[in-house]
Parts: sequence; structure tokens; C-alpha cells
Amino acid sequence: MTKTVKLYPSEKEIPIEEGQTVLTALEKAGLVLPNNCRAGACGECKIKVRSGEFDQGLVLDMALSPSEREEGYGLMCMAKLQSDVLEIEFSDEDGGVKLFPPKENMRFVLVEKSMSTHNIVKLRLRPLGREPMRFWPGQYISINDTDGNRPKRHYSIGNIPNSDNEIILYITKVEEGKTSGWVHEELKVGESVVVDGPYGTFIGDPTADTPVLCLASGSGLAPITSLASAALLRGGFRKPATILFSARTENDLFETGLFKYLQSKFRNFKFRYTLTGDSEAEGLKGRIPAILPKLYPDLSNYSVYIAGNPDFVKDCQEKVKELGGKDELIHVEGFFNQ
Repeated sequence: MTKTVKLYPSEKEIPIEEGQTVLTALEKAGLVLPNNCRAGACGECKIKVRSGEFDQGLVLDMALSPSEREEGYGLMCMAKLQSDVLEIEFSDEDGGVKLFPPKENMRFVLVEKSMSTHNIVKLRLRPLGREPMRFWPGQYISINDTDGNRPKRHYSIGNIPNSDNEIILYITKVEEGKTSGWVHEELKVGESVVVDGPYGTFIGDPTADTPVLCLASGSGLAPITSLASAALLRGGFRKPATILFSARTENDLFETGLFKYLQSKFRNFKFRYTLTGDSEAEGLKGRIPAILPKLYPDLSNYSVYIAGNPDFVKDCQEKVKELGGKDELIHVEGFFNQ
């Protein structure tokens, strides 16, 4: 008997394969469920389960509290069916962006590799398959080696869709990280990698009629670059749009040429950066949460996009809310350890 996920109140039934998570089944059906980590850490895919049994797997209390578990909530990125039917409270009639169903085990070839900073490498990958991987700017993929000797790791796509069906990744080298270490030290131009995806809902609404503020640190600039480039080049972000990037020193800045181009082409766009480790440099200095009140004392009418490590995202999100930011206009992408 085929297992199914039943949606309430529509009563639509989504088939689910053995061992597949509910999130994956929904994505393959083209349905949008917010998610940022696929590792039981961010809590974005939290849903109320009305009936049925499921294995929740290992999730963090900060993403799903004990009281929420008792109330019947679960994280769909980890949930696997134990009963034949699982009924969840999920509307598939909200409209908006529909996700492209993710694909697995796609082969891509590394055609270009360069260091963007001392610890961030830029990869340009092209597909070997005939069908392109369709994605929305702001989404992410997972990669690993063709032998499966390294764990799959998630990385945001740093470019917009193009005619060569390329994807560009910016990968930070993580201490003792098996996958990032392999990418930095061993992966060579001309070699193949295995790609799954696309995933994620850090898509936002580029047609929103509000000023836009994007906050990023480290390789969190990748999805911000993709989102901002796509919105500007396609006529979105008609009101002022700014990227504010946090870097330790000027040597930690990257893709400044692209942002200078966008500033020259679009008068409403600005790229600014603040340095946290060089007190003698000119311009903005200090962490973004500390300098934000002076730069933007009122964010009540801004669409805000935040990407970076979990602590950066958390601190920025809290400060944005203190400055009047509205939940429905705040979009976050946090890079959780997997």
C-alpha cells in the first residue's frame, strides 16, 4: 500500500516513498513549505500533525520545543511516516511562487575554481544532463563527490539562471569540515560532482512595493547576490535597495566588481560594507546589529533579507524587529551545521 501525506483542509493526498521525508514529498509535488536547513535546526518547516504516526528523528529543542511536540507539531524536514497516512495542517491554495521539484544525483562538472577570499572558494559548475536544473534565485543545493565518500553539504546558489545552466557556489572552508576541505584542497577543474536540488524558500517577493535592505556576512552573500541580481535585472526592487555586508577586513570582501556594475546600472541600488576587525579603516565599522539603529532607525516599511551564520541571522533579526521590522517582511537564510 502506498503511503500518503494528506493535506488539511483541502484533503489533497501526496504520495510519499519509503524513507522519504514529508518535506521532500511536498517539494516533489511542487508545493512550497518554508525551510532553511533540512537538518532539524531552523524550525521553519514546523507543522501541526492532525493524525498519523511519524518518526521525528533528531531535532533541536530550539527548533521544536518539548511543549510543541506534545501539541502534535513536527519538523517536516526530518519527519518520516510510520503509518500509512499522515494528515497535516497545510494549505496548498495560497498561491505565490511554486517550487521546481528537486532532482537527485545530477552530475555537474567543475569548469572554474578561484579563491574569492582567503577562506571562501568560488566554484562554477555546468550540468552534464540534457535537462537543466531549474531554480529560483535564493535557493540552495547539496553536493558531494561521485564516490559518495564525503557527506552531502548544502550551499546556496550565488548566480541567477543563465543559458549555460550554470550554478555558482561560494564555499567557506570549515575547520575539520570533510566536504569543504575536499572542495578547497582536492577538487580540481574538470572533475565531476553530484548535485541534489534545488531546495529552500529564501525567495521572498522581489515585486514588493517597499524599500529593500539585505544583510549578509561571509558566504551568506551568495543567496543575497542571486536574489538582488535577479530582482534588479528583471525590473523588481523599484524602490531603494541596499546590501549591507559584514566583513572582518577589506580582504574579506568579494564580488565588488559585480556590485559596482549594479550600482552604475541601477540608481536605486547601493552596496555598502562594514568592517568588524579594522578600526583604522575608513567607512562603516562594527557589527551590523550595532550600527543598524543609526543607519535605519525605522524599518517598519522595509522588506529585509538576512543571510549568514545562525548567530549573525539571529542577532540581525532581533535588531530588525526592535527597529519595527514586520515578521511578514523579514526573510532569513541561516547556514546551520548539518
